[in-house]
Amino acid sequence: MVKRKGGGAGAGPTTAATLGLVRAGIRFVPHVYEHDAAATDFGAEAARELGVDAARVFKTLMVATDAGFGIGIVSVRDQLDLKALAGALGAKKAAMADKAVAERKSGYVVGGISPVGQKTPLDTVLDDAALEFETIFVSGGRRGFDIELAPGDLVEVVRGRVGRIRRG
Repeated sequence: MVKRKGGGAGAGPTTAATLGLVRAGIRFVPHVYEHDAAATDFGAEAARELGVDAARVFKTLMVATDAGFGIGIVSVRDQLDLKALAGALGAKKAAMADKAVAERKSGYVVGGISPVGQKTPLDTVLDDAALEFETIFVSGGRRGFDIELAPGDLVEVVRGRVGRIRRG
């Protein structure tokens, strides 16, 4: 695994995500980077600052469906296919959740929403492109902090599943 920027694979910030991973016995590597407050494309910023291929950096997106809320996790290089995610969640249609709702339900701020340790656990689907990699990067629960872990471990800890939910 890659060492975190600015040092070895040591302790990063303590967040609900890291606490959840430790409780579950899931191995992960924290990666801290300097977040630019003007940045709006948080995933691209993480890939650039950590020096990793954007295909390995995944964003956590909350959706509202006719069956409730859910989470889709796709690479920052890809776009979420709302229809595919709705189907994977057992719904007919999905739309991006309102930012305030996403923050309230997850307990994190947009740009730092981790799929792990959310305040309200939601049905979660990881895009199958993640399985191409030994490890992937997801938000660690704050802007400027990603965690690296195996895709299978992520699915296990969030009690999710894998499916093709990206466009194209």
